[in-house]
Amino acid sequence: VEYEGDAFERFLFSLPAYEQAVLVAAVERVLQVYGTDICSGEWGKPLGEGLYEFRIRKSLRTILVSAGLDVPEEAGTDRSVLLRVFCTFHGDKIVLLYHGYNKKTDPSEKRQQREIAKARKIHERWKRQRNT
Repeated sequence: VEYEGDAFERFLFSLPAYEQAVLVAAVERVLQVYGTDICSGEWGKPLGEGLYEFRIRKSLRTILVSAGLDVPEEAGTDRSVLLRVFCTFHGDKIVLLYHGYNKKTDPSEKRQQREIAKARKIHERWKRQRNT
């Protein structure tokens, strides 16, 4: 997993500790493992031109149990989240994370479209840089 720019890291570190833990677990235990196959279920949605939306709405406990891992005591709550991360896949092994947002704090369609537009700009810039 790699980051394109610093938008994803800013997003990650802006989240409360629990949401950070959920996001990291989802990236490591779902996104890295399944890649574009996230789109065959509830985890992902293709947005076109190689851009994807990774949808995280499970609790930390659920993600860890689904991955067959022991659940640490601090993950004891079963509180779900509603996070969106925009990404692309490069080759067989690299997932580029662009940015994300906490949909629970603003679930509006307007916000969703604004975030997708931002992801498209980052994605287009990355594609241009890769081709030069």
